[in-house]
Amino acid sequence: MNGMRQNVFSGGQWEDEVGYSRAVKVGNQVSVSGTAAVQPDGSVYAPGDMYAQAQRCFELIDRALQSAGATMLDVVRTRIYVTDISQWQEAGKAHSERFQSVRPATTLVAVSALIHPDMVIEVEADAIINH
Repeated sequence: MNGMRQNVFSGGQWEDEVGYSRAVKVGNQVSVSGTAAVQPDGSVYAPGDMYAQAQRCFELIDRALQSAGATMLDVVRTRIYVTDISQWQEAGKAHSERFQSVRPATTLVAVSALIHPDMVIEVEADAIINH
């Protein structure tokens, strides 16, 4: 069973349309798809607010990891995509609040746009379960 694949779904509007999983677990590795700040109804959470959206992204990533049997403590890599690099410190602050004790490898880059104009950040995470 160690190599079995487990797809985790959130029910998000784009999962079926694009054909992806919120997260995929194979063995002790979990990859969480790009996560944007969305509300349960699919609307954008805190439009334009980098810090609040980053916090929401990490909340949703945490939920996906838990569904796959992992925690934020298992995260080994994050990738942060922002639409306004001048606000990188707000994204970094939210990341530090979640990962100060874990210190995963990370990348933070600017992109020209995300799937909705009110979204200013999207985050991916990879975890290795060691418990």
